[in-house]
Amino acid sequence: MRISGFDYQRVPVADGVALNVAVAGAGDPIVLLHGFPETHLMWRHVAAELAADHLVLCPDLRGYGESDKPADTGETYSKRTMAADVVAVAQAFGHDRFALAGHDRGALVALRAGLDHADKVSHLAILDVLPTLDMWAVLHGTSAAVGFHLYLMAQPPGLPETLIGAAPDAFFGHFLDAWTQRGDVIPADVRAAYLEASRNAVTSIVADYRASAGIDVEHDTADREAGNRLTMPLTVLQQDWGAALGYDAVALWEAWATDLDHRTVTSGHFMAEESPTEVVKAVRDLLTR
Repeated sequence: MRISGFDYQRVPVADGVALNVAVAGAGDPIVLLHGFPETHLMWRHVAAELAADHLVLCPDLRGYGESDKPADTGETYSKRTMAADVVAVAQAFGHDRFALAGHDRGALVALRAGLDHADKVSHLAILDVLPTLDMWAVLHGTSAAVGFHLYLMAQPPGLPETLIGAAPDAFFGHFLDAWTQRGDVIPADVRAAYLEASRNAVTSIVADYRASAGIDVEHDTADREAGNRLTMPLTVLQQDWGAALGYDAVALWEAWATDLDHRTVTSGHFMAEESPTEVVKAVRDLLTR
């Protein structure tokens, strides 16, 4: 499936790796990064609105959708590597500086891009995640059951891929159902596209998650110890996970950012599909800062 009104290009971002990128509009660029278990299609409503006055770039992350899925060498799916992909995409369209918004896994890539490429990311929007270090820290006791997939995919190669690969539609479909508040948020044809894409990417999706229990933690720890922070205007949209899991979301984000606008939303996890108007407004507000 494609976003109506968008053109599609395969953009080389590294040796032997190209990303599938949907592009439309003109003006100041903004890159939109999708989450799990979805593809760039999750931005279809938001992207169409923003393309009225921006160049909008919506890639499938490496390992997802129609982008390449290289074998994992240990750093292949680190958020540092994936953030470098994003910079390469923007540069391929002639831009060394751009706004960036990410949801879920894409938000972790966006966060890393903001830390590694502060001179290139002008504005940053994060949808419904915590930084990797904080994510692991707040999961404890029975409340950690909500993140069972994080622990499953953190296991060494072999077991998670086998278990998920045995019933991929049941596994990925669980999150599409459990993380929405309305059944009509993801239409049947879009859901089918998400399931097909995920079914064909089990190994690389697991590698992406496994990186967040290993090399991504190392990179985030190094930044925290060095006192590195996000210096661009940052907007964070989150469900009220702090109330559910017992932490202060604003305080956690303030430790990482110098210019923070934190907003708690009432929509489900897939807020770009459930509440696109709210997301568009937040992004537009961000771009005025």
